[in-house]
Amino acid sequence: MQLSGVINLDKPAGLTSARLVDRVKRLLPRGTKIGHAGTLDPFATGVLLLLVGTATKSCESLMGQRKGYEATVKLGARTATDDLEAPEEPVEGFAIPTEEQMRAAVARQVGAIEQRPPAFSAMKVGGQRAYKLARQGEVVEIKPRTVQIYSIDVLAYEWPTARLRVECGRGTYIRAIARDLGEMLGTGGYLTELRRTFVGAFRAEEAVILETLQTDGVERHLKAP
Repeated sequence: MQLSGVINLDKPAGLTSARLVDRVKRLLPRGTKIGHAGTLDPFATGVLLLLVGTATKSCESLMGQRKGYEATVKLGARTATDDLEAPEEPVEGFAIPTEEQMRAAVARQVGAIEQRPPAFSAMKVGGQRAYKLARQGEVVEIKPRTVQIYSIDVLAYEWPTARLRVECGRGTYIRAIARDLGEMLGTGGYLTELRRTFVGAFRAEEAVILETLQTDGVERHLKAP
């Protein structure tokens, strides 16, 4: 019988989403379809939904589910990628924001907002991936698009670091939230840590790690879409 279902994988840092799909594919019977619903950047951790067999048909509906993240933002500097995967560029000549100022800037990013995707993203510009153009040194202009951010809670703020809990809809870039927070405050800002805590009903605390899949096999960890 063909395997089918969703694996709620707790993605480790340091691996791409595609590489994890390849690793899990080796655990499946030959010819079994597998994909994922929503890429996480290599440094990010948390819920990565792997879709096996006929569950691959649920990709669009799962990607449309509400998502949760916990993020750490460093203020006082920028990077080309809006995260820690590019060299830090310090910003000078600003006053350190108070917690009230920081919270007010965070609140401006809640709701149906216009968000500009990062230059280093998988968005297509002129038929090519933006990150490929950016890596070639080209200036990448990506038009803002409307995304839904349901809430952003400030978990902690101690200069230069802010920890945020975000609930958002499809297409939201947490890196862009970090970048825009820094722009609003005049300090610059970029993402240093990111963990996806849930996608719809799939929670991080119920996710399985790759080593467990390799030990147990895939079948016992398949869930209904």
